[in-house]
Amino acid sequence: MSRVFNFSAGPAMLPTAVLEQAQAEMLDWHGTGVSVMEMSHRGKEFMSIAEQTETDLRELLNIPNNYKVLFLQGGASTQFGMVPMNLLRDKHQADYFNTGIWSKKAIAEASKFCQVNIVSSSEANNFTTIAKADEWQFDPNAAYVHYTPNETINGLKFHGIPKVGDKTLVADMSSIILSKTFDISKFGLIYAGAQKNIGPAGLTIVIIREDLIGEAIPNIPTMSTYQAHAKADSMYNTPPTYAWYLAGLVFNRLKEFGGIEAMSERNKRKAKLLYSAIDDNDFYNNPVVRKYRSKMNVPFTLANSDLNKTFLEEAKKAGLINLAGHRSVGGMRASIYNAMPEEGLQALVDFMGDFATRKA
Repeated sequence: MSRVFNFSAGPAMLPTAVLEQAQAEMLDWHGTGVSVMEMSHRGKEFMSIAEQTETDLRELLNIPNNYKVLFLQGGASTQFGMVPMNLLRDKHQADYFNTGIWSKKAIAEASKFCQVNIVSSSEANNFTTIAKADEWQFDPNAAYVHYTPNETINGLKFHGIPKVGDKTLVADMSSIILSKTFDISKFGLIYAGAQKNIGPAGLTIVIIREDLIGEAIPNIPTMSTYQAHAKADSMYNTPPTYAWYLAGLVFNRLKEFGGIEAMSERNKRKAKLLYSAIDDNDFYNNPVVRKYRSKMNVPFTLANSDLNKTFLEEAKKAGLINLAGHRSVGGMRASIYNAMPEEGLQALVDFMGDFATRKA
């Protein structure tokens, strides 16, 4: 069976070249006679993989020397709790932007540990736009400011990095990391689940400024402290070694492609192609204000929702899978992360045009 174009929001498709390399190395990594998933995480072989993976990520993102990179588990959902547990310190308030379902989940978790101030909420407009900066309401006593640059479900993204003055800025970059360039030094902490632009599910990357490590709230599990993981170089417990290895293959592939700037240009072309297909045909619609449209996750609806099932069935036969929208919003959604080639977008756009012609 030939490979299909997988538009899943996550776990998402991986570069074919990465899967092929992993396949070739499955039983015998570099003459060791063992698979990476069989290696001791403290053995010299895996340590070399871990070190090279971090080196490549630092190069790709231009991570300053005063930031620690942690390779953890638990996804972004675990970070929803770890962030307040580690960054509140002697304060009892935190600022959060509410721009979608993942923001709301982060807010709910933080509310267990502190008073959450909503800087701005997009919920009243069904998460289709973001309020202007002069309307944001910050709490002067907040320990940090948290936001989700890109919401995968509603396809809403921030236009630029929020200006928060001297406050610590925290970002859930699960669905946007490695897709465009940004200045790491503007953030105190970044976290990202791997299963979109980094690699397979099971790995979570945290990039944290070193002065923020330590002083977690009292009596929390050791595994919930950044300090424990930083001191042990992400080896406090057995890490997700195979996911770590695959992430390294992705990073190396991205470097060969030309780095994040080259990938960003390709992502712009892909998003433009799909949004044009939606906007130029009354058969389709995307409700998000154009300035705030995601380049990674593109939701859209059909003029006749009774055709949703037929659209998905025919798309699957055409080799286009996982296009159903999230259950909370319905419709369709195409997630077009780094690994989705431009040919995949062209195939989707061609199918959409043909389907609209036949069903309108």
